[in-house]
Amino acid sequence: MAGEMLLDVQNLTVQFRGDAGWTSAVENVSFQVGERECLGLVGESGSGKSVTALSILGLHARRTARIPSGVIAYRGQDILRLPTRALRKLRGGEIAMVFQDPMSTLNPVLTIADQITETLILHQSLSAAAARQQAQRLLDMVRIPDAARRLDEYPHRLSGGMRQRVVIAMAIACRPKLLIADEPTTALDVTIQAQILELLRDLQDELGMSVLLISHDLGVIAEFAHRVMVMYAGRTVETAPVRALFERPVHPYTIGLLAAAPRLELDTDRLPTIAGSIPDPASIVPGCRYSPRCDVALESCRNLPPAMGSAEPGHLARCPPRLAALGFAA
Repeated sequence: MAGEMLLDVQNLTVQFRGDAGWTSAVENVSFQVGERECLGLVGESGSGKSVTALSILGLHARRTARIPSGVIAYRGQDILRLPTRALRKLRGGEIAMVFQDPMSTLNPVLTIADQITETLILHQSLSAAAARQQAQRLLDMVRIPDAARRLDEYPHRLSGGMRQRVVIAMAIACRPKLLIADEPTTALDVTIQAQILELLRDLQDELGMSVLLISHDLGVIAEFAHRVMVMYAGRTVETAPVRALFERPVHPYTIGLLAAAPRLELDTDRLPTIAGSIPDPASIVPGCRYSPRCDVALESCRNLPPAMGSAEPGHLARCPPRLAALGFAA
């Protein structure tokens, strides 16, 4: 479980410039990740999960994105105020990221060796020969068979699961303290997905990493995460220890997500769905952003933005009506 605080994000707002001006894709999001902890980040597409993750490493284009407010403190140091050279040193060294699509992450015209050794030479100042030896050890660590031969392969020669392992090897090359895994099992079949999750868990234990795991798959989150943060339309709607969230969800959106997940014990031809769709970030919703899709929304929900309330220690939700119905103060 979590040790000392490693990452502390407070009141993060991220905006993008469009035809109508600046629009908030993430608004006033706060969360923490402790040492050796895994925080799961869930929500449907457009909820702001990847935008939040990319902000931690400063990977948004400066011409079209800005962070007007917020603090992203890594080991007490605000990443948003770091000079460019210090931020580059942090990327890949202290904080690494596994992106959604390994095929777009890997350069198709460079060998696997070239792509892994680049990180090692840059961050650890290794010679080319030493970097290649370390790259082979990394491929062994992520369980790629015949690693010495695979170093000279090009990405298109590898299967989807092996490409994802290579991306993970690149991410852990410098033994980062925080690994951001953005949908690391997307487009993989169930068997390979289980293998990748097992690999990530073993690497977390071996390297003592913290993990920020982004996924739309609640099964993945339930199996891997210690705590969960649910996002909707750019805001946090619920955060809780993983067991509490799955056994005692509070926010109607969280309840809807859990109800829509397939369950082996249910014999049904049709899964429940959440009616409607996530609002356009440019649209103005004066109250709760989920209220147009919510079955229990009150008039106050539609007019006033709800605050986070506590259901139990460590379990917060942005839904005063549900908290009141459960006997908790909003």
